[in-house]
Amino acid sequence: MPYCPECGGEMLYIVATKHYVCQSCGLSVTQQELIELREKLKTPTESDEEEKERRKKEYLKWWLSSKKK
Repeated sequence: MPYCPECGGEMLYIVATKHYVCQSCGLSVTQQELIELREKLKTPTESDEEEKERRKKEYLKWWLSSKKK
């Protein structure tokens, strides 16, 4: 059973209208709209290039700190 992206309440599927309706806040969306709302709410993940660059910087910082001793 899907959960509402707005309030977290349970959503029921209404076959006649082909919509999901939240039992708590009353939000009514189609399946496609529900998918789009969830994707908007996902935390952005860093790309492979950004992750590589971040790891390089972390390693360099660690390596330089070990040379100070």
